[in-house]
Amino acid sequence: MEPRFNLFDSPTAAKVAKRFYNASLPLEQSTLPKILRELVELRVSQINGCGFCVDLHTKEAATAGETALRLNLVAVWRHSTVFTPAERAALALAEEGTRLGEQGVSDETWTEICKHYDDDQIGALVCLVALINAATRMNVIVHNPGGSYEPGMFGDMSS
Repeated sequence: MEPRFNLFDSPTAAKVAKRFYNASLPLEQSTLPKILRELVELRVSQINGCGFCVDLHTKEAATAGETALRLNLVAVWRHSTVFTPAERAALALAEEGTRLGEQGVSDETWTEICKHYDDDQIGALVCLVALINAATRMNVIVHNPGGSYEPGMFGDMSS
């Protein structure tokens, strides 16, 4: 599969990508653990069918110390025993926040989120889900394939 279009070849899209990166920097500085952020982004990427983002977040999670077992079970987290209640709440938020047209985020999921995370972490999770949904959609539209991502390959795009 070849990409339809390289977003970095478009001056406007490249500027948007840079701003996406900069918008995500506060999430890296939040108290949400990197592995949790990667699991949430992986689940959204799986739902949206983004090969590039599944590749990226699987490899970034593994680099951060996540196990192959847990990475392999993210897609079926509801039917596995390897995720904590807090992680399960975050994965439920990721799914419901991605599939907004089906029911939106349920009161049950929101109650679970509030049990496990403080207000700043909740805000970070909401932003994380929104940003990864936008990123996956851009990559799926242009058929950006998975398989070639190397952890850290984008370096620092903040300048």
